[in-house]
Amino acid sequence: MNYTDLANPGVFDQPMYIPGKPLNAVAKEYGLKIDSIDKLASNENPFGPSPNALRSLSNALDSVHLYPDGSCTELKEVIANQFSLNSENIIVGNGSNEIIELLGHVFLKPGLDVVVGSYSFIVYRLVARLFGANVIDVPMDDFKHDLRAMLKAITPNTRLVFVASPNNPTGMANHPSEIIEFIESMPEHVILCFDEAYAEYLEELPNLVPYILEGKNIICFRTFSKIYGLGGLRIGYGYGDSDLIALLNRVRQPFNVNSLSQVAAISALSDSDFLNHCKKANDLGRKQLVEGLNRLGLKVYGGSANFVFAQVGQGQKLFKKLQAKGIIIRPLDSYGLPEYIRITIGTETQNDRFLKILEKEMDS
Repeated sequence: MNYTDLANPGVFDQPMYIPGKPLNAVAKEYGLKIDSIDKLASNENPFGPSPNALRSLSNALDSVHLYPDGSCTELKEVIANQFSLNSENIIVGNGSNEIIELLGHVFLKPGLDVVVGSYSFIVYRLVARLFGANVIDVPMDDFKHDLRAMLKAITPNTRLVFVASPNNPTGMANHPSEIIEFIESMPEHVILCFDEAYAEYLEELPNLVPYILEGKNIICFRTFSKIYGLGGLRIGYGYGDSDLIALLNRVRQPFNVNSLSQVAAISALSDSDFLNHCKKANDLGRKQLVEGLNRLGLKVYGGSANFVFAQVGQGQKLFKKLQAKGIIIRPLDSYGLPEYIRITIGTETQNDRFLKILEKEMDS
């Protein structure tokens, strides 16, 4: 029997997320040493993990034979305190991606709609398609969400609206007043899924907690994979109305977050010195990259996150040329942006090397 004869029909139409090659594969393909490769593709923290988190991880290693706390009790309390919420308002996931999928389990099915921005995080679409929902793409306004247009795209069949600020992969953020205006105009049958993966890099954040406490249909989610430097541990969280969180917990797998991730996240949240250092360095690195790319005559969007977004012509071609030199950036063909690339803001040395190699490749 062929397995395809047994599979659900929708499986064959489901698009896949294609990650970049691992460093060891790139090193082998191009005859490079791994430590000579600068990975500026996945918006990881170039300064590594929080030192506090590393110390906690080391101390927790002798307990990995035990199952983790399936409710993430301590971590939820720490997160709740940061937002002046209760633990019942918090859900922790295997990365914020898992929380996006849990929303699909609870709220999506064939015939319902999900509204997204045209150049938004691809996982929103993948999850919608996974559950048979329709994806309603709304054109962006200068690479940021056009929230008024998204509001007009909502129909009685709409269940979820995804908004990321700053947006990935373009880096553009909506002003807090725009987001508040959208929330106050949002119909009751729609849930705003507000992605704050890069919130720690923003100067001005919308505070959606009062709206959550009012009972507005909002869930916000964040990640420890970016500024906290814990991408390899796959941990993120969401906060929203306790009734909404309770529904998500009904479809969450038991022990979905491992014990090391929980320990590291708790310590990372307390490491304000590391957080401040990374943000300041990121601001300087953004300026360095934007000025350097502008000098090369490229149109560049500095954005508000830990990456920049630039128009370079043939993004895929440039990606391959840079990868052969040990610089990995992100081409954006899969987002319908073949002329653009996304470059993670690295250390000062990494940024400088990238700009020098880019200049040579553009001249060749």
